[in-house]
Amino acid sequence: MDHLAAAARGGRTHPYTVVHYLNQFAAGIGAEKSADLRPRWIDGPVGPGKLLEAALAPAGRVVGTVVCGDDYIAMHGDEAIAAVLSHVREAKADALIAGPAFGAGRYGVACSTVCQACREQLAIPAIAAMHPENPGVDVARPTLIVPTADTALGMPDAVRTLARLTLTLCRGEALGPAAAEGYLPTGVKKNVRAQQNGAQRAAAMLLRKIAGAPFATEIAVPRVDRVPPAPALDDLPHATVALVTTGGIVPKGNPDRLESRRASKWLKYSIAGRSDLGPDEFECIHGGFDGTDTNKDPDRVTPIDALRILEHDGEIGRLYDWMYVTTGNAAPLDRAQKFGRELADELRREGIRAVIFTAT
Repeated sequence: MDHLAAAARGGRTHPYTVVHYLNQFAAGIGAEKSADLRPRWIDGPVGPGKLLEAALAPAGRVVGTVVCGDDYIAMHGDEAIAAVLSHVREAKADALIAGPAFGAGRYGVACSTVCQACREQLAIPAIAAMHPENPGVDVARPTLIVPTADTALGMPDAVRTLARLTLTLCRGEALGPAAAEGYLPTGVKKNVRAQQNGAQRAAAMLLRKIAGAPFATEIAVPRVDRVPPAPALDDLPHATVALVTTGGIVPKGNPDRLESRRASKWLKYSIAGRSDLGPDEFECIHGGFDGTDTNKDPDRVTPIDALRILEHDGEIGRLYDWMYVTTGNAAPLDRAQKFGRELADELRREGIRAVIFTAT
């Protein structure tokens, strides 16, 4: 058995050591109230790290877990990263695995940032996992990122791929193309010799497309929206201004069941005659940040009180009688674009000249 285990480890007599990075929620320490948690070390695997340990065995093991709050690492930047790296360095780890973060944006950004720092400062393999639309994907390219489902339902598949790729990197073996190995494209392109020339491959791809068969382009052209800024208003004191928010501010009890993440709709609520939004009537259901302070004063996200002052002072002509609400947390890009088009069409029909757009 010892010989079989050694063979599985590429001839090593001991397993590769891996440090696992988690945020406060994934580590089971707390949710938003613990988001300011300083980096801390926990011996061995925690939470999803136990699945990771099983997937790495017998060639690797999770020697410890570094846990850091999402808010802390976002607000303390280099200081927080240095503390995380200190734990990894003391563990003499062969590799670091971060996440999976799934659709959690702040967590995904932290995972990518930590992985980049490990590669650059410790020169060890570092790999993360998150949903392809997580903002962390584009933060630290060419960080190696395993695509996941949007929620933890995709945990087993993500962990297996993380373990396989980590061991490949630890053994110093070259990775194949992203599509074949199961990671997101990093932007790094390598020349390879194909069996068919470009014309033959293009013709074959076209025939598959015409036949309705599956096909994949060799070079994906990025789709980047270029939105020219609207010209400044020269008559703001006479303009009707609308309030639009992705902050998830809804009437108390959320009667229309707006989702706290991946919203499927946008809603509108009357603010006619209101000088502010009171905490007894409105609440924040956004699932991507701690809404405690917002629930004490919803005007922190939807500043109707400030807009009424501007209206009274003649800085704007009139505040529109309806505010538009959705939740931006983990919003798929195509759905967000659809909401934007729908809202723009309605606002244009209502004669709205300007929009105050608030996020979180």
